Amino acid sequence: MGLVSLFSDFTYEGGRSILGPYLAVLSASPLLVGFFSGFAEFTGYVMRLVSGYLSDILRKPWLFIYIGYTLNLLSIPAMALAPSWHYVGALMVLERLGKALRTPSRDAVLSQATGRVGHGKGFGLHEFIDQLGALTGPLFVAGILYLTDSYRLALISLSVTALLALITLALSKRYHIGEESIRNLADVEEGFKPGFIQYLLFSFLLGVSFVPFSLVAYHAKIELEFQDWEIPLMFGLAMLVDGVLALIFGYLFDRLGFKALTLGVLFTLTYPYFVFSESRGLFILGILLWGAQLGMQESIVRSAVAKLSPLSSRGKAYGLFHFFFGISVFFGGTLLGYFYQTKPELLILFSITAQLLSLAFLIRVQPTKR
Repeated sequence: MGLVSLFSDFTYEGGRSILGPYLAVLSASPLLVGFFSGFAEFTGYVMRLVSGYLSDILRKPWLFIYIGYTLNLLSIPAMALAPSWHYVGALMVLERLGKALRTPSRDAVLSQATGRVGHGKGFGLHEFIDQLGALTGPLFVAGILYLTDSYRLALISLSVTALLALITLALSKRYHIGEESIRNLADVEEGFKPGFIQYLLFSFLLGVSFVPFSLVAYHAKIELEFQDWEIPLMFGLAMLVDGVLALIFGYLFDRLGFKALTLGVLFTLTYPYFVFSESRGLFILGILLWGAQLGMQESIVRSAVAKLSPLSSRGKAYGLFHFFFGISVFFGGTLLGYFYQTKPELLILFSITAQLLSLAFLIRVQPTKR
């Protein structure tokens, strides 16, 4: 599954690294960029609630994993054929829908596999492997743009790694032996542990505050006048930070528990101020902090759900988590796009305030100790 994640992130993070400027080239406004980013994430996260419940009921996580990866990966090269921003927006939604179908089942499988080594370390290591692909994908796209200035060629080139990911996925199930143990535990534990609702509220506010990279990339191209090939390079830098910090946050989470999340939020709190500054140097600092917060979200923010839910309800727990996180990302992305178009200072103020408010719910989370 590590190789599947590597090839997958190479594909869709490589594509997502240029969606902001690609939409700008196709004459989409900042509000539309923020809307499509938020609506795609919202659709994906809402469907995670459905796929998580169905995965637990049917006990067929690999079915959802197979279908999800197929839709998720093939949508990216298909964007090269889009005649206008309308079609790109629709494919952005389809790509996130594919990720929605696979993510709760994949996370449930990962949580089972990481139970012995520590959820923080396990999810952190998985995120690190992810980010090897998320780093090299944008670098590859940057190289294509540097040589050809063609967004369409860059996107269609990602079909190679998309197919490699699907081939690797087909070979990976034979090494997984966990589905029978999930069936055996179906009636052992029921219900979520104390603090789960507060944790959902924490993640909701964190999602509302998070600035989508498409909006960051739009600012880099339009206001800071970065060249097209430089933007995926910045995204690759953020993915490098994401992967390294995911390992560090994972280690801290296994040692400090939920305090590691508080440290992570406080450490990355000010990234919107730097990202939306008028200085290229401050923008790069903001990109580093943006990548650090993404590393926290993709590792310990996800792994914490495993501490607050029994294995038999893990798919439902991740479905609920992603559902509320998706609602927050949709409204947050649209609202942040509006703020950016109206007055960027409002975006900065809103994002930082929402992050601080999220900590008020996090400190009330009291998971049952093992």
